[in-house]
Amino acid sequence: MSADRILILTPDRARAEARRDDAPPALARALRAHGADAVCIVGAADGMDWIDTAHASGWLQGPVQSCEAFTAAMHAALARGFVPADAAVVAKMGSPHALPLLSWGEAPPAMPVSVQPSRRLDLYAIVDSAARLRQVLDAGVRTVQMRIKKPADADAAWHGMLEREVRHAVEDSLAAGAELFVNDHWQVAHAFGATGVHLGQEDLVALGDDGRAALQATGMALGISSHSLWELARARTLSPRYIACGPVWPTLTKDMPWLPQGLDNLGWWVRAAGAPVTAIGGILEPGHVREAARTGCDGVCIVRGLGEEPRATLPGFEAALAAGRSNPLPAAPDWPHPSLPHAAG
Repeated sequence: MSADRILILTPDRARAEARRDDAPPALARALRAHGADAVCIVGAADGMDWIDTAHASGWLQGPVQSCEAFTAAMHAALARGFVPADAAVVAKMGSPHALPLLSWGEAPPAMPVSVQPSRRLDLYAIVDSAARLRQVLDAGVRTVQMRIKKPADADAAWHGMLEREVRHAVEDSLAAGAELFVNDHWQVAHAFGATGVHLGQEDLVALGDDGRAALQATGMALGISSHSLWELARARTLSPRYIACGPVWPTLTKDMPWLPQGLDNLGWWVRAAGAPVTAIGGILEPGHVREAARTGCDGVCIVRGLGEEPRATLPGFEAALAAGRSNPLPAAPDWPHPSLPHAAG
């Protein structure tokens, strides 16, 4: 993306450019409609900037900066390969690891509430059925996610199956003393007494302010996926149980545009997220678990790596987790690297 199509303005300049006297979100939309690829209104509200980009829009809350300082920092981030949404987050940081907050909509971002979890997530198995969940619980895994994707033609029989699977998963996890996160289906999860859910960012955006408030009102622990700085800055505002960082290594499980985070970005996430971080993506063998654990991450997700016989494979993964934690990496990098190709902006 060429820098001359990115507008970084004060509120007065934005009104003059748009020839309107609207609130910052409407001003930015008008400027985008007139051909700007991204708009940042610096100092749009007390302590906050408004950003509107192809990937994310919202209030960016962090250290107060002049428009000149923000512009210089953002152009430096763009030159390093960050897409505009991430470049704006980098520009707002001011110092290493000082991640700002980003709102989900036009309401200001909520301040995160820090709660010390009673346990670490450790090895985190992702399964696609209650039967597989029982298998990994019997092997000794104590953090599990049941991920059953809804097909386009889901009918009453499918919904009945989903309810049965969730009910069995909740019962078996409670009996084993395991922490269960149900992927996506948070209303069904709540109805059957699940204590945790995991949602991707597109699903959380689709819920809107009212839906996210309803989700939080259930009291269920929330896990959130993140792949970029703007997603990380948004995830923090929901005070999640954990934030997943991925893909750490290339993965075939999902077709995604994201570049591998690597251990450097994973370590940066751990330092900056303000919540427990789990590693996910391309973790297939004990060596991957050992290296991920060296970053200090709270948990390491395994989708396929446990294989057909988790009882046989789990001890090796557990030993790798312990080995990694006993040999931490020297330090997290000061700054992350881009997680999207620059052309994707």
